[in-house]
Amino acid sequence: MKLERSAGLLLHPTSLPGRFGIGEINDMAYRWVDTLVSARQTVWQVLPLGPTGYGDSPYQTFSAFAGNPLLIDLARLVREGYVPRQALEEAPVFAEERVDFGSVITWKKPLLLGAYQQFAARTDPAEMAAFNAFCAEHDALWLHDYAFFMALKEHFGGKAWDTWPGELRRRELAALATWGERLSSTIVAHKFLQYQFFEQWSELKRYANQHGIQILGDIPIYVAYDSADVWARQDLFHLDEEGRPTVVAGVPPDYFSPTGQLWGNPLYRWDVMAAQGHQWWIERVRMMLHQVDMVRFDHFRGFEAYWEVPAGEETAVNGRWVEGPGAELFEALFNTLGEVPIIAEDLGVITPEVEALRDRFGFPGMKILQFAFDDDVTNPYLPHNYERNCVVYTGSHDNDTTRGWFASAPERERAFCLSYLGYTPPGRGGIAWALMRLAASSVAALAIFPVQDVLSLGSEARMNVPSQAAGNWAWRLPANALSGDHIARLAELVETYGRAGTSTD
Repeated sequence: MKLERSAGLLLHPTSLPGRFGIGEINDMAYRWVDTLVSARQTVWQVLPLGPTGYGDSPYQTFSAFAGNPLLIDLARLVREGYVPRQALEEAPVFAEERVDFGSVITWKKPLLLGAYQQFAARTDPAEMAAFNAFCAEHDALWLHDYAFFMALKEHFGGKAWDTWPGELRRRELAALATWGERLSSTIVAHKFLQYQFFEQWSELKRYANQHGIQILGDIPIYVAYDSADVWARQDLFHLDEEGRPTVVAGVPPDYFSPTGQLWGNPLYRWDVMAAQGHQWWIERVRMMLHQVDMVRFDHFRGFEAYWEVPAGEETAVNGRWVEGPGAELFEALFNTLGEVPIIAEDLGVITPEVEALRDRFGFPGMKILQFAFDDDVTNPYLPHNYERNCVVYTGSHDNDTTRGWFASAPERERAFCLSYLGYTPPGRGGIAWALMRLAASSVAALAIFPVQDVLSLGSEARMNVPSQAAGNWAWRLPANALSGDHIARLAELVETYGRAGTSTD
């Protein structure tokens, strides 16, 4: 994939401001697109958009195919007559600066599920036909299994599927038929919410594209164990007779953790996937391309070789490298889908074999400026060592904010950073804007700035701390935090370094 010289901002939709405790696909999202245009950006990077589970992580979702119903615009459902206006008028007062996922789910989920009852009662022929067409397109691949999974999960009090009755864990046909009939209304309600999500998101994406903004999405390499994906396709994963993982995913000790990261995701049986022509992955990427224009493949190195940890280990230290699917997977994707615009998240333990796989297909890799100053001048994250076909970040969602990083970095690292910059950044934006300028001036084709760095925020605004179980993914952009000055400075920055999109102002 050949990237044009450009720039963009990183902000997950859950972080958008709004009244109801979490970002939504509403007028704030459209205003955000307008802000990108005014700031002469051309890319909006988001995190995975799936329905989050334990820990509220977008990288641990109940489905690799579904959208997150919590992002659905409630005001639109009111306008369409599916949610009573009074429900929004009587909404609780939510914190504006962080998402309280528990409170949001408790309040919003019943409203969303109730919307289906209003939809079914109205039976508008055109709307019903559109809904039925959506189900017909997606049911066989993922939609029915996902909706069934969610209905069962609710029935069993939110418990993981490996605690359900044995006949459901094993997906015995008689049990599936019985429970499918028993929970039929709830199953269709979850399908309706997916219909609403994809209708709303598709309209927002269309608006963004029409205004010169491409959406860069994120596809996690692994899926959550407690997901419709694993429950419905147990043959594709390393599981024992009871349906529990025998080996799990992680990474060895690295920059983020001296004991590695034990993610705990079940590992794929790549031999089975290969025998099926990698069809599951083909359909997963096809579905992703309904939502975004470009795809960042998270943990790209795992496609060349992945870290396998025996189930039951307390850390990721006692693992081993196992050969991944390699080029065969990407050839299957391209043979079916054509050229897929992929960015490789090639951070961590990167070997010549991983680089060869990335370069064979021309995938742009990633450069993180916060990683650039803890070594010598040969550090690959220093801009003078970049190749053009890469994406540079000040930091990603897994990093501290740049201001927070600089405040806690060792003195030698800070000194090298300032020496490399050639000056001590002044108060106006400080170190965050200095690194943004460094990124923008580099030869990297695409420069991405987290919004927290645009605002020069400290560690309190960090999105995620890897290996920390709770308190992540909750940061929200305060309403009107991005001032006209921020937007003008962003526009000036990308204009200066030849990255500007076309302004509609």
